[in-house]
Amino acid sequence: MAENQQTQSSENQHDELTNSVPVLPRAYGVLLGSTKTEWPECVGLTPDEAEKKIKEDMPRVQIQVVQPNSFVTMDFNKGRVRLYLDASGKVERPPRIG
Repeated sequence: MAENQQTQSSENQHDELTNSVPVLPRAYGVLLGSTKTEWPECVGLTPDEAEKKIKEDMPRVQIQVVQPNSFVTMDFNKGRVRLYLDASGKVERPPRIG
């Protein structure tokens, strides 16, 4: 009987611990404290203007400028935003994380 009470006591302690710890929501896709992953408002801007606008939302992100007809790797980097430029040197498509 003492063994049964000891088992119940340890189960109660376990239940108290698991109930007192809040379950945090999963944050897949939330990068560096920001929920924004794309900047369509940067299309048509110069690389410097686009970088300034992106850094307002994500100050720690690395900006990579891609010249027209250049090759890039296909890896995904959640701390990088690529700026694809057109022939006139303006951002040609919405920059996004990756």
